[in-house]
Amino acid sequence: MVLVKPLSFMNDSGRPLGKIARWWKTQPADVLVVVDDLDLPFGRLRMRENGSSGGHNGLKSIIEHFGTAYPRLRVGIGRSGSEAIDHVLSTFTPDEERRLGPVIDVAAEGVVRWLERGPVDAMNLVNAWRPEASRNEAGGDDNTAR
Repeated sequence: MVLVKPLSFMNDSGRPLGKIARWWKTQPADVLVVVDDLDLPFGRLRMRENGSSGGHNGLKSIIEHFGTAYPRLRVGIGRSGSEAIDHVLSTFTPDEERRLGPVIDVAAEGVVRWLERGPVDAMNLVNAWRPEASRNEAGGDDNTAR
């Protein structure tokens, strides 16, 4: 197992990922890409075995250099009234800081499950989990999928 954080800009992350995967002789299906995502509400997690970029420029770059058949874990950061680039590069609000711990815990557990038990088990955990605000807005207080 290797953990990699490319030093390139997010929008060019496919180039170093492709080089690293070739160096380690790793197939795309054996790489889990973790990215932030403006189009998911803050704290929402979404794991897929493959798919499109969904408009995410970092994923577009990875598809260009690596193909589409790689798993990805998208971590929602939501949108704010500011420009997308300003929001992505800003710090978390105090409310987001308060809610961030469980998001990181579940995302990390999803990665561990992906490694140890495979993608289906990891997706079952991650995709069913709802952050605190989403549960409260939905009128429930449990952590099950709706």
